[in-house]
Amino acid sequence: MASGNVFKRIEIKYLLDKNEKDELLECMKDKMKADEHGDSTIRNIYYDTDSFLLIRRSIEKPVYKEKLRIRSYKASSMKDPVYVELKKKCKKTVFKRRIQIPQGDAVSFLSGNDLSEDVFSGNKSKPADHGIANEIRYFRDLYKTLHPVVYLSYDRQAFFAKDDDSFRMTFDTNIMYRADRISLAEDPGGISLIKPGQALLEVKVSGGMPLWLSRFLSEKQIFKASFSKYGEAYKDMYRKGVIKIGDL
Repeated sequence: MASGNVFKRIEIKYLLDKNEKDELLECMKDKMKADEHGDSTIRNIYYDTDSFLLIRRSIEKPVYKEKLRIRSYKASSMKDPVYVELKKKCKKTVFKRRIQIPQGDAVSFLSGNDLSEDVFSGNKSKPADHGIANEIRYFRDLYKTLHPVVYLSYDRQAFFAKDDDSFRMTFDTNIMYRADRISLAEDPGGISLIKPGQALLEVKVSGGMPLWLSRFLSEKQIFKASFSKYGEAYKDMYRKGVIKIGDL
């Protein structure tokens, strides 16, 4: 289910090599259509507490987990609109709620300031945005020390089914992170989280997976992968000593 800036779905991930990706793109070309963002470079700023509480909880694979980020689909100045996204996962179901506001207002809001009513007066604003903003505000106030910790970018090809726009597939390549220059105005780049030629496939469904895709994955012996982009970035920083035990 997706309605404007509210999403509820199951997300299943697979790591593909180049040949597997090319074969799948060929298999799906008569069934899927590129979405509005089509080929894009996605830039994210992840927020966490001083002790990285959100991601430490997440990688323990609890029944319930949550993340907060700012996202854009291009290099963005403080005046450009970006998405503030609150993503929660309960068991296998993902819930994502987001508002689109200027980046300067987003940064100020997540720093503890209130949003002015003018922020919601744009053409893309919806009545539900006020409720989503209140939910994000509650989350922000609950965790108290939230601040930007990681810049994470990747190139994405996004598709939806021609006969069911609730079924989506995305291919992410060039997944990279860095702990410095955490700004959506900056170019992508950093430390790679996947091998050259690899792609992270995310299958996003509100119901069951199409038979043609199940058959393809089964025939190619492609199995589910547990892969959190921010989680992998955190683990890499920890291994390299960017985050030390005394910091937690």
